[in-house]
Amino acid sequence: MTEFWHNLWVSIDWHFTFADGVAIVLLLIWLWIIWPKDDLIGLLANKERQLRALLSLSAIMGLWLFNAGVHGLLQLHFLGLVTLMLMFSWRLASVLALLPCAFYCLVVLKQPWLFGAYALMGVCLPLYLAFVIHNRGFYWLPNNVFVLIFVAGFFNAGVSQVSHEGFWSLWLWASDMQPAEVLWQDYLSLSVLMVFPEALLNGMAVTLLVVYRPQWLSDYSDRYYLWRK
Repeated sequence: MTEFWHNLWVSIDWHFTFADGVAIVLLLIWLWIIWPKDDLIGLLANKERQLRALLSLSAIMGLWLFNAGVHGLLQLHFLGLVTLMLMFSWRLASVLALLPCAFYCLVVLKQPWLFGAYALMGVCLPLYLAFVIHNRGFYWLPNNVFVLIFVAGFFNAGVSQVSHEGFWSLWLWASDMQPAEVLWQDYLSLSVLMVFPEALLNGMAVTLLVVYRPQWLSDYSDRYYLWRK
């Protein structure tokens, strides 16, 4: 075990670049704009919800460890972000997901200073897009449980996988870390294979939550989705 941690430590690249600094500043600005003060206060006051958050983040870190490494910084893995968003709201989910991001950058990518870029481009922006889809679906589509499962869960998760890989690829290209040809041929063209599994995984999770633990969903209400008065 000691040898494992030693090998992990010596394999980590601690090199800090200007692009890393820019990403961290942009992430801090984003968090300042969306900071969920009331949600965090509510979380800190609720022990049961804290345990739920800890278990959810542990599950996400486990999902992210099962990654298919194309090469270097190009990794394909499940996200679970849509389920996290539906359980804790997109603002709080953006803050909570910083822990898996730090873990992933340290253990998998082995470049801790990529935390800012990965958190912003790979998590925060996809979560915001997922919120927009969920929000528009609520107002534009019939309010029933099947729309919640298939649009907010299944479809939204597939889009989150595409946006995650798209935003991350955009950053790698803009910061000259990967050429566009490599990103397209070795990453984006393969990432399509992750869309349906990601959608299925989150769709099943949302289905189980709706059936067995609807109170765990942050904005679920029987009055809207099951026509109960």
